[in-house]
Amino acid sequence: MTTTKIGNACKAALAVAITGSLFAGTAQAKLAGHNVILVHGFQQEDLANPPENFQAVKDAGEDYWRTFWLSRSDARVDWGSDGRIEGSIAQQAYQQIRQISQQGLCSNYCIVVSHSTGDLVTRYLLENQARWLQSEGLAPLKILAAIDYSGAGGGTELADLALSIAYNDSWYNWPLKAAVEAFTGIEPEPGKLGVVNDLQTNAARNLAISPNSIPRLRFVAGGASYGGVTKPFIAGTDDGVVPTHSACGSTTAEGIDSCSNRISLAGKVTSQNGPDGLWFNHFPVLMNEGVTHSGVLGSETGYTSVPVVNNTTLNGLRVDFASRTYNQRAWWQWWGAGDTYIEVPGSDQTDMSTLVYTTLNN
Repeated sequence: MTTTKIGNACKAALAVAITGSLFAGTAQAKLAGHNVILVHGFQQEDLANPPENFQAVKDAGEDYWRTFWLSRSDARVDWGSDGRIEGSIAQQAYQQIRQISQQGLCSNYCIVVSHSTGDLVTRYLLENQARWLQSEGLAPLKILAAIDYSGAGGGTELADLALSIAYNDSWYNWPLKAAVEAFTGIEPEPGKLGVVNDLQTNAARNLAISPNSIPRLRFVAGGASYGGVTKPFIAGTDDGVVPTHSACGSTTAEGIDSCSNRISLAGKVTSQNGPDGLWFNHFPVLMNEGVTHSGVLGSETGYTSVPVVNNTTLNGLRVDFASRTYNQRAWWQWWGAGDTYIEVPGSDQTDMSTLVYTTLNN
């Protein structure tokens, strides 16, 4: 095996040192000098047991981020998954962004961190928040960028199946029902699927689609969730919940295998079935074949991250992950240089959230 390193020694040293940052004491609240707003994803518990009040929504939102991002944030936008984005979710979100504006938390720009359906909620907020706030004489939030983990802004085929099962609960659909119930946590019924309605691929891709100037940094997973029972029903590669076409920011809902036409989720440099195009200002930054849908939030280590959009500045936010290319021969190959791979060195020694936080905060 031969190895060629890309980037300077400082970046490589940073990647190796990331693991230690988990235990380096109290973290700074800011990311790259800016306050952080968290927007969580779909919470299936809300469908089985709708929150009794908004305090219950807030408590669940706090628990959602506890693994890593909670202590590194300054505000959250919490919402109940039993609602619809253009209904109760928008109402709940507005009360919180109104408070953020009144407190002046984004006077020096904020960075939004979203996960899963939080990507779609964030997109809706970014399109509407200025108009909402200005109507009350309040200053719009100044958002520098959004960091989207396993973004569901392009929807998921599991939501399409959930609505189908809700209206056709036949015994022969049991494999589909198992996948849908793993995703939703309930036996789907009409009128009881809340935000899952908005996660249908066509619905998601027609909600708040006006281009804006705020870059969306995409971090994409490819592991197996729910024991793998959902994977056969999602187009292309996926993380067990969200298809890669959504997480990458692809302009179409067709199944793809990678965010890049030349690099696989595992980092192998070879021709790939990548996106034909990306939504405006959407940038797939890292891919990780092994980490799961929820594992991107700080709970999983041992998986290698692969850089896609790197060594660039997006709206003033520097994206500069260490990078390494190397050649590797399979055990049965006795000749040639083998296959070429690219990776973030040391990324398998830490979790994806720590890797992103430490790198962008450097």
